[in-house]
Amino acid sequence: MKHGISLLPDCRPDRRSAAAYFADVLRLSVLADELGFDYVKMTEHYLRDYGGYCPSPLAFLSAVASRTSRIRMMTGGIQASFHHPVQLAADAAQLDAISAGRLDVGFARAWLPYEFEVFGIDLDDSRAKFTATIEAVLRLWTQEKSYEDTPFFRYVDATSLPPVTQSPHPPVWVAAVRSRESFAWIGEKGFSLLIASPPKESELPRMREMVEVYRETFEDAHAALGRTPRVALSVPVYVAETDERALQEARPLLREYLQVWGEAADSWTGVKSSAYPGYSTPGKSFLGASEEDLRSNATGVVGSPNSVVEKVRTLREQLYLDTMLWQIDFGGQEAESMERNLRMLAQEVMPKIS
Repeated sequence: MKHGISLLPDCRPDRRSAAAYFADVLRLSVLADELGFDYVKMTEHYLRDYGGYCPSPLAFLSAVASRTSRIRMMTGGIQASFHHPVQLAADAAQLDAISAGRLDVGFARAWLPYEFEVFGIDLDDSRAKFTATIEAVLRLWTQEKSYEDTPFFRYVDATSLPPVTQSPHPPVWVAAVRSRESFAWIGEKGFSLLIASPPKESELPRMREMVEVYRETFEDAHAALGRTPRVALSVPVYVAETDERALQEARPLLREYLQVWGEAADSWTGVKSSAYPGYSTPGKSFLGASEEDLRSNATGVVGSPNSVVEKVRTLREQLYLDTMLWQIDFGGQEAESMERNLRMLAQEVMPKIS
């Protein structure tokens, strides 16, 4: 089992400045390196409190790379639909060089209507542009002269510079949430799978089913080559001396985290897309969270060290996990809280999970 810290700022600017947030999470990334964590992950979003503080994960991770020596950088979801592949391939290769080959590149399809609207991209085209962009990035990393002719971009004899440091290219992760087609495509391509915790315990069986689709498709396509599927879960975590104290302290943070998610997801109200079946009212899942939801392993892993260990074992069994990406910045919490979490994870949880 590998462990990383997962960052997705949900800060409200009137409560916490971007300068304060980044000062805290850069210091915590250095601490994660010292404590033996495997990854620092940051996710891309725009415009609103949900992730809007980090439009460029690669820029943030460049700062992390310059301050660390061992821990790997991971983009938790470069939103490929919003970028040109030449730009992405070059920017990622630059960080691969800066970090001396410590970059894992994670892609996400994006899912918020207001982001698509501002970039002028049709929601219904998102899957096709997403897959075309990722495949083009891989060719730019691995071919001396790359050629593309798609409805979204065209070029001939493109040589991407700088070249990637890792061979044949940085490890690739792709995020999926609901679509069977997405999980199957990730497995077929041989990528590693990124999943985020669902907002309801009742949704875990459906998530397990989708992970099984990914694993089966991956093994059919790549087992003969000696490759194995990898699955990472990004989930909020809060560890305290007792279960009662952990829940008491985490409850308002989880509510704020779900509130910010819900406000963003509520942009689906009145919006429908064939590329996003089942997304018409996702905000209600977050905004309507019950006390039972707050106690659910799906919403967040909260408890004493022993309880967290048991919850991780349960999640690992349910979702075939080999990597835990611990979201430590949820709810706009202060640096002291995040650091305490990080140290307890490293000292009292991680040694008990093999």
